[in-house]
Amino acid sequence: MLTSRQIAEARQRALEFYEKAHIVLTDEEKANIEIADFGLGDLEHSGLELVVYVNTDRVCAKEMVLFPYQTCPEHRHPDINGKPGKEETFRCRWGKVYLYVPGEATPHPKAKPPEGHETYYTVWHEIELNPGQQYTLLPDTLHWFQAGPEGAVISEFSTTSMDEFDIFTDPDINRIPQIVE
Repeated sequence: MLTSRQIAEARQRALEFYEKAHIVLTDEEKANIEIADFGLGDLEHSGLELVVYVNTDRVCAKEMVLFPYQTCPEHRHPDINGKPGKEETFRCRWGKVYLYVPGEATPHPKAKPPEGHETYYTVWHEIELNPGQQYTLLPDTLHWFQAGPEGAVISEFSTTSMDEFDIFTDPDINRIPQIVE
């Protein structure tokens, strides 16, 4: 759970990253940056800051920030009501991001799972994304990602996003943020 103060501080910090990446946001978008700690209460290590530009019944576009070494935990986007899960393309805009997907395990991965949650990270094929590089994930593909030492700004282009249906490897994760005062 996050406090209102933690959310305000994380939003301000995320804005600094968007500025570094020359991402221009409206005042409304700035005020509505979503801060997700995945219910783990450790935003610095497991979390994500994002702006949703559009999310219709066909397409979605988001702008995501990862603070230095911050991780979006392992998950997949399953089929929902007979429709394929979300297909998404990540494009690195600033910084560096390490994306992990099924495949041959990378011998010496650059990212490390957050301490105490290592057993919930099972795919280890590393894809390094630098500014201008992108990677597309097919529906229902297990994946996780982590920013490098400077953090990262990542654009996501996808089919409809229904985050509440994402399936996380870690059973303690709650994708929808909870706020306490």
